Amino acid sequence: MAVATDAETYGRMRAPLADRDVHVEYVQTAERTVTLTDPPWEEFEVGFVYPPRLMEGGVADALLDIPWVNDREAVLRSRNKADTTARLDRAGLPVPETVVVSNPVDESELVAAYERLDPPVVVKPNSTTRGVGVAKAADLDSFLGVVDYLDLVHDFQATGDKSFLVQEYLDGATDYRVMVLDGEYVGAVERRLSESALAAGQWKHNVHRGAEATRVDLNPELRDLAERAADVLDIPFLGVDILVTDDRAVVNETNARPTIDDSEKYEAGFWDDLAGLIRRTADS
Repeated sequence: MAVATDAETYGRMRAPLADRDVHVEYVQTAERTVTLTDPPWEEFEVGFVYPPRLMEGGVADALLDIPWVNDREAVLRSRNKADTTARLDRAGLPVPETVVVSNPVDESELVAAYERLDPPVVVKPNSTTRGVGVAKAADLDSFLGVVDYLDLVHDFQATGDKSFLVQEYLDGATDYRVMVLDGEYVGAVERRLSESALAAGQWKHNVHRGAEATRVDLNPELRDLAERAADVLDIPFLGVDILVTDDRAVVNETNARPTIDDSEKYEAGFWDDLAGLIRRTADS
């Protein structure tokens, strides 16, 4: 199986999958040269997740000519936060109140988007990951200031995605990352900030920003919500981010390139189930 990143997931999956007769190798698709008439890679039967850079991924996809567990369409669908939110809402799943803004728009439209929600509001680029570029605005001036910075980025003609979300902020929400594999719940963690981080004013729960991820036994209602989200989006291996307050639970985002965590954070049989999904993908 080809794996297009050599980060934590690659290192963690090699031995368990080898024990199940799935041979895993890293396929470098970015930050290198590739001779298109003489591909540098061996032959593979299947790929794990479509490569992170879409242009280089297209080259690798053409040269390898293999099915991916999470293919290009799945990655694009999940990466587009507005697309995901709209699909889930149309399917009747709870999501945060959200307005998508396609730059440029008149300031009056920005004000209307802000005033639709109770402050503070969350402003997030539509297609970034790991919490990059996400900001919280407590008043209109702060909100317009954040948008000014986005305008500077979007002024560059090479910027492909010129959209961002204005979203309600769920104060005090518990943040869960729920993993769904082949339609079934396989584990969840609570992402929690330290007391010192909270005291310093930090609020984003991304692990890449210092939050701790602790295994939890999720209740059946939240497991079902995550499974329904994966079914609506039709993504075989999906991380579903759920925010829970005292009176509601919402699907905040999804990730079709989720990191595989330490094995103790998953249900028994996780590696068997993953190996089975890989084999079925290879045979498709």
